[in-house]
Amino acid sequence: METAIKNTKTFFFAILLNIIKYATLLLFGFACVLPLVSCFITALKTEEEYKSTNVMTLPENFFNFDNFVKAFTTANMGRAFLNSLIVMLVVLVISVIVGTQLAFVLTRFTFPGNTLIRNLYLFASLLPSVAMQVTVYNIMSSLGFVNHLYGYIIMMCGTDVISIYIFIQFMENISVSLDESAIIDGASYWKIYWQILLPLLKPAVITACILKGVGVYNEYYCANLYLQNKNLHTVATSLYTFVGPMGSQYNLICAGVIISFLPALIVFLLCQKQIYSGITAGAVKG
Repeated sequence: METAIKNTKTFFFAILLNIIKYATLLLFGFACVLPLVSCFITALKTEEEYKSTNVMTLPENFFNFDNFVKAFTTANMGRAFLNSLIVMLVVLVISVIVGTQLAFVLTRFTFPGNTLIRNLYLFASLLPSVAMQVTVYNIMSSLGFVNHLYGYIIMMCGTDVISIYIFIQFMENISVSLDESAIIDGASYWKIYWQILLPLLKPAVITACILKGVGVYNEYYCANLYLQNKNLHTVATSLYTFVGPMGSQYNLICAGVIISFLPALIVFLLCQKQIYSGITAGAVKG
């Protein structure tokens, strides 16, 4: 009898834990989706509707896409998308090439200062970027890099500590015997890096590109500081076209947010298998 009562209590306790678990998941899921739903509802409202209703009041017309057209044209988002795409592609290519080559040197060669270089990169990640912006702006200004897309790209290609350490950790788990076998066969160090190690670093490259790409695409502070020309605006800065001292047009801002969100969503849906595999493989290394 006591055993049956004990089993019944255990059963109900397990059910209670499952209820709490799924209720918590639903609560956090709702909290994550609510801002997107509110943003989408606001983007469909006219100026009069937005001023006279709250954020969760449904719009009268769910097929009103005037705000999307106005946001895209007024904020010159076509040009902003092109600028962001150019910056992101160039920065990712340069960061991957420099980061993988640096990881190759630090993991495959022993020389005085190897540990010092690793520690310096770690020290650089501890410095707050905002605290260094006065010095960085003076350097950018003296070199003529302000209000030039190439100057912003060069600055964004700077120290990428997270990606470098991802490459280092991943490359340390690749056997050195591959290098030795290639050297015996007459391969140069460049050939070992380019034809053997770099293809094996594909999961790490995908992981680093995700982290760096999201950061570059959403970057606002430096883009607003160094790209003040309207023709050089990125997606993040173009949304601030509708923010001014006389008030903000949040229905147009929300429409612009939805537009800027769509390319990232499409890329994620098309490449989610590669993204998941890259993050998973990069997480278990080391």
